[in-house]
Amino acid sequence: MKHIVLPDSAGRPLSFYLAMEEHVAAAYGCGFFVWRVAPTVIIGRNQVLETEVNLPFCMEHGINIVRRKSGGGCVYADMGNIMVSYITSQKGVETVFKSFLDQYAGVLQSLGLPAVCTAHNDILVDGAKVSGNAFFSLPHGSIVHGTLLHSVDFDMLAKAITPTGEKLAKHGIRSVRQRVANLSELGLELSPEELCDALIKAFSRGEELLGTADVRAIEDIEKSYTEPSFILGKAL
Repeated sequence: MKHIVLPDSAGRPLSFYLAMEEHVAAAYGCGFFVWRVAPTVIIGRNQVLETEVNLPFCMEHGINIVRRKSGGGCVYADMGNIMVSYITSQKGVETVFKSFLDQYAGVLQSLGLPAVCTAHNDILVDGAKVSGNAFFSLPHGSIVHGTLLHSVDFDMLAKAITPTGEKLAKHGIRSVRQRVANLSELGLELSPEELCDALIKAFSRGEELLGTADVRAIEDIEKSYTEPSFILGKAL
């Protein structure tokens, strides 16, 4: 699996990277890349926006809102949250998830962290969630994308995301903040950039440099993510 590299270092919105996953799956079959974005809330395909997101707070603080095409829960990302994209030609949610999560947890274990996978496709360190992951099936392969909490602003996270009390109770907690932890709080001494490099080294061999035609194709796919009716959940 190759590390997918963009032709420039320009910062892009989260919707671009979700579209990039789809393009890589269709054009290259497999690939791996990591990315970070400005503050953004990402909701699962079937979630109701108004019940998961503090819309007034996000609007006031310029937090972007994106809906992904995979399932799963609501996520807050900023430059302290490393986003991971794993694209494979393999099919089958259980097989792909196991292969990815075992390797993913192994990277953290190699860095001295007691990382374990859960039945909900999360990764825990010392009982705290440091990574959540979702699966997206395509006709020509599978995408797993997820988070890795390095140094996220949890104050902003707690105010931007508003899960119901019932959902929190399922996990035996009172707040989102109680459930998650940053790796920087758990003994990891690597910077976000160094952690990205460790993930790339573990998951990929060699590079695939995208060209301008690839970027244009990604931007065309991105339009499906930025359509207001899709974001609002009225095009599902």
